[in-house]
Amino acid sequence: MANPGLANGNKVQRLGITEPISWSGPTEHDVVKTCELEKYLADVGLYESQEEAVSREEVLGRLDQIVKIWVKSISRTKGLNEQLVQEANAKIFTFGSYRLGVHGPGADIDTLCVGPRHATREEDFFGELHKMLSEMPEVTELHPVPDAHVPVMRFKFNGVSIDLLYAKLSHWVIPEDLDISQDSILQNADEQTVRSLNGCRVTDQILRLVPNIQSFRTTLRCMRFWAKRRGVYSNVAGFLGGINWALLVARICQLYPNALPNMLVSRFFRVYTQWRWPNPVMLCDIEERSLGLQVWDPRRYHKDRFHLMPIITPAYPCMNSSYNVSSSTLRIITEEFQRGNEICEGMDANKVDWNTLFEPYPFFEAYRNYLQIEISAANADDLRKWKGWVESRLRQLTLKIERHTFNMLQCHPHPSDFSDKSKPFHCCYFMGLQRKQGIQANEGKQFDIRLTVEEFKQSVGMYTLWQPGMEIHVSHVKQKNIPSFVFPGGVRPPRPARVTGESRRAVESKISSHAELDKSSEAVPERVDEERKRKREDDNVETNLKSTKRLTTIASVRGGVSEGSLDSTTSSYSIIGAEGDNAPNRLENPAEDPYHNDGQSNQFVSHTSFTDNATDASLNFKEAENLAIEKIMSGPYIAHQTFPQESDELEDDTEYKDLGASTKDGPLESSTAEAVVSATGINGACSCANLQSNGGLEELEPTELAAPLSSAICPPMAQRKPLIRFNFTSLAKATDKNS
Repeated sequence: MANPGLANGNKVQRLGITEPISWSGPTEHDVVKTCELEKYLADVGLYESQEEAVSREEVLGRLDQIVKIWVKSISRTKGLNEQLVQEANAKIFTFGSYRLGVHGPGADIDTLCVGPRHATREEDFFGELHKMLSEMPEVTELHPVPDAHVPVMRFKFNGVSIDLLYAKLSHWVIPEDLDISQDSILQNADEQTVRSLNGCRVTDQILRLVPNIQSFRTTLRCMRFWAKRRGVYSNVAGFLGGINWALLVARICQLYPNALPNMLVSRFFRVYTQWRWPNPVMLCDIEERSLGLQVWDPRRYHKDRFHLMPIITPAYPCMNSSYNVSSSTLRIITEEFQRGNEICEGMDANKVDWNTLFEPYPFFEAYRNYLQIEISAANADDLRKWKGWVESRLRQLTLKIERHTFNMLQCHPHPSDFSDKSKPFHCCYFMGLQRKQGIQANEGKQFDIRLTVEEFKQSVGMYTLWQPGMEIHVSHVKQKNIPSFVFPGGVRPPRPARVTGESRRAVESKISSHAELDKSSEAVPERVDEERKRKREDDNVETNLKSTKRLTTIASVRGGVSEGSLDSTTSSYSIIGAEGDNAPNRLENPAEDPYHNDGQSNQFVSHTSFTDNATDASLNFKEAENLAIEKIMSGPYIAHQTFPQESDELEDDTEYKDLGASTKDGPLESSTAEAVVSATGINGACSCANLQSNGGLEELEPTELAAPLSSAICPPMAQRKPLIRFNFTSLAKATDKNS
């Protein structure tokens, strides 16, 4: 996996599935800008204090003592002899942001308890250990979630938030020096244990696969902060979570092993702006290995073919960590990558600074129409449980709306919730709504998503832990009627002179002012000398360019891959699906097909061979980088469907819940009035519903409210009343004007 490479005559370690794009080191400009970045991150409070760091270490030490006492207690209760009782052991491991060293003040600590074979998850971990913790005064807000995809116990210990997972190994005794990175640790492990171990194994593998841990950490802190400011940090909402951002940053560190964070941030946006999804991002090759656990492989597993933005975990069994990304959230993420790339080019020209990159995304100025999802409960504990469940289902609402309107109505979920302080035990979620760009609005035609909303509410109602007072209400609200409590300080900002609904970047004046920035390196003459210096130092990129005869891009075609040939000089990692006689067209030369199966191997293949065909020596460094990025991605890949079938995306969605979500089905519960969104622009995609106008909200009439249901089987839906015409003519005119 780690092969030697040459940089300036010195042997260095190559990490990753391809050669780096650049071996060059930092310039003076990089050093200065990196210092500015580190100061900026410190000034905004991303680093915890020494006192908090010590407190976290004390809590982890105390927790380790508690699980050791717990495992000895249950060993004695189960009748083990005294020697086994004394040898009985359990260990605490950390993973996630804390283990990576990028956590901030007040962040949760992801922890894993590893126990012996006789300590069960259901009876002992969620039973006896839960009881021990509940009796401790230091422990508050204890919330077990045994039915989650990855079972977890959440609580605060002396004010420090803990997410505690459990892994039951086949060992009778857990050694104190246990190495969970070894694949043998997964032998005879159940699915929950494999998933629980995966967090620690992936985190440790990431740290092994990056060339410079300190540069990786600073860059990751930056990208996590950027993603949160721009509203694209949330796995459960269909964006990217902590592990996804860590993997994306780690890959950039592999491609630029000697770069400082300033250059890594810039290249992050440059590379992923050009990335052709669904080409996967991987830190190492995917290996099957001997345990037979399922790994991500769209050639064999049908569901893997519907993943739109694959970001593959590096530890066995390799999985796609970004399965929640939808077509809408992928569009939003890629637009934000483009914005970041433009700003970084502006920073190279000294025209903008870090403040511009980290400007918050003006979500409530970007759209004219929103969907508001309100939930409430009887008390704080019920609200916390209800929120976890509803959040885990919101992605289904986005997918269903897009599918039922044939992707003509696009959704932009806000990753955070908002609370109205005047209402106890209440919070709201919002989704921005807009017609797909390029679709003309037709007067008198509407999107009617009432049945979609009802279907979503019924899905939310399948909650086994439902309690009286847990309610949900869905309504449409226009921009001018957005409640004030969503804004900082509860004060609505003055409306801008003009807001466009089609383009997310156009609402930001600074980005508009940067639109004239030339994307070529010639537009920043003050940086040419340093770029040329990098070019001279980058022997590896120059060699790769001279070896490149041509780059082949094979476009994906729905249902297959177009015919083409793959040049043997291409350095690529690709995926393609095969299903017997229905397999897509192959490359004419089997030796050049990265997925040619000789009957002995079923692994992915990474090509890194080169020839000596020279290219134009006048290419500047940026052009060289762009070609190198193209080389990394060139080659065929499976044609993902823009619209996955519901059975593929939604039916099994309970398999992929956030840790706070229950996955069992249960009876439908009562809910409050729900609303429907109608938007001009398509000929009736769904059946119509009764509407009435109520200020900025469109509510269903009281007679339309459904009575509480007592079983999971939904009764036949009542006959709907005729539609009351309600056209968003303002939306139609605005979107036409901006198209």
